[in-house]
Amino acid sequence: MINVLLLRSPSSDGKSDPYGVEFSNLGYQVQSLAVLETVQSNPKELQEIIRAGPASHDIHGVIITSKRASDAWRDATTDLTTNSENMAGDWSDIPFYVVGESTSRALKDIGLSRPSHLTPNDIRGATESGTSERLAHFILSEQSHRENRFKFLYLKGDKNRDDLPNILVAGGITLVSVKVYETRGSPSFATTLQTLVNAKVKGKSNDHKLHWWVVLFAPSAAEFAVPILRTAFRLSVSDGSPDSSLRDAKIAAIGPTTASYLRNKLSLDVAVVSAKPEPVELVKAVFQHDQQRRQLV
Repeated sequence: MINVLLLRSPSSDGKSDPYGVEFSNLGYQVQSLAVLETVQSNPKELQEIIRAGPASHDIHGVIITSKRASDAWRDATTDLTTNSENMAGDWSDIPFYVVGESTSRALKDIGLSRPSHLTPNDIRGATESGTSERLAHFILSEQSHRENRFKFLYLKGDKNRDDLPNILVAGGITLVSVKVYETRGSPSFATTLQTLVNAKVKGKSNDHKLHWWVVLFAPSAAEFAVPILRTAFRLSVSDGSPDSSLRDAKIAAIGPTTASYLRNKLSLDVAVVSAKPEPVELVKAVFQHDQQRRQLV
């Protein structure tokens, strides 16, 4: 049996998690564990910008690099729709630049329950970019023919890397940056992890023969989760000898940024790096790794 721990929040909207579905289709036992809690910040500032409209700030695009940032847009427009719909500016013709298909889907879902003038209709970069750095270069490539570079609204979290803003500013782009969320470690993660592992191995005398994958989706989550994971799993060569009481687990990273952090900052052995931050690509990489391992046994 191969168990997969997805270190991301379980779906809260009643929809099936696409990562879980892809893994389950190939026979993996999947569980999602929330590592971080998200607290929205500066909601009034974002609402005022949305209400005023892009023209009032000379904004020609919006940059959203995570689902949490798209959730901030969703919640801000919910309040505007409820309380002052007629006062809100028109954002329907403004391009929204995103990293990955999951962020793109989250933005598209907003349009199902919002007035059209608050809905991101022109979503770009999802297929072209798998990282913030690639998205920055994609934006610059679209701006290359313009003599005067545009201004963009950038919705960020408290732990966003500086790659994207540094690249854009160096390329002549002006950013209006708004911190729309902060993250912190979930106080229940350690207990939930131990309960899950105990449930998986209960009644199994050969539980060390169970195979485990741990999938990490962001450096911030890894920083908090890895010390706790090391109480249950052997994640790298330095975590104990093969006969250690810890269970072996392989690490998969959603992309190169997370993989680099895991290797360089946390000294982890990363077995798999997804080619793109998408369910199909991640599951394909893990499955291929397992197939190759079976051939060597």
